[in-house]
Amino acid sequence: MAFLEARHLHKTYRLGRQNLVHALRGADIAIEAGEMVGIMGPSGCGKSTLMHILGLLHAPDDTDPPASLVIGGNDVADLSDRERTKMRAERMGFVFQAFNLVPTLTAIENVALPAEYAGRRRSEAMKAAAEALNWVGLADRGDHRPTELSGGQQQRVAVARALVTQPDLMLADEPTGNLDSESTNEVLDLLRRFNTERGQTILMVTHDPRVGEACGRIVEMLDGQITNGQAE
Repeated sequence: MAFLEARHLHKTYRLGRQNLVHALRGADIAIEAGEMVGIMGPSGCGKSTLMHILGLLHAPDDTDPPASLVIGGNDVADLSDRERTKMRAERMGFVFQAFNLVPTLTAIENVALPAEYAGRRRSEAMKAAAEALNWVGLADRGDHRPTELSGGQQQRVAVARALVTQPDLMLADEPTGNLDSESTNEVLDLLRRFNTERGQTILMVTHDPRVGEACGRIVEMLDGQITNGQAE
């Protein structure tokens, strides 16, 4: 069985009394441990919705046949909100286009947050955060707040934050969308290095061909379904 395997994923959003958006229409996907996979497709095709469901941020619709979602051998489709939060904290890391750093915290404090959420003592979390900042080449920027960092540096802090607990799975939604070409290359180099040297499983949503080229496999989406790129 694949490290991550999802079947029959449907997701419908109600935007008004008679306005339904069918974001996913029975999507299936399988990802092996240690893969770096890009999800690509036109705007509105369901890429981010798929990532949010795989990252346990949203739940799939109740359907017949029922949706299934297995991560690391665990059936997680029907977890409670508390169980989903716990699994995200312990086994997943997230990177978003908007960085999502807390502006009042320093870089090292931002990176330490997931470790604290996962239950580590403050001193242990800060030690892990310092190590993670070193991984991304920002050991000397730990005491800087986000406004004192460039966009590329902020995203590298976000990558460190996603990796501080050494999660089984990193999920990135348009991680280079707000970056210039030089910063994009820096972030992609980081992600490739973590994938190749550490065997980190990475799933990235992107519309950027450069990001797609950095991945080992591309999964293409259209109209809420996977259309190409599934593993054999």
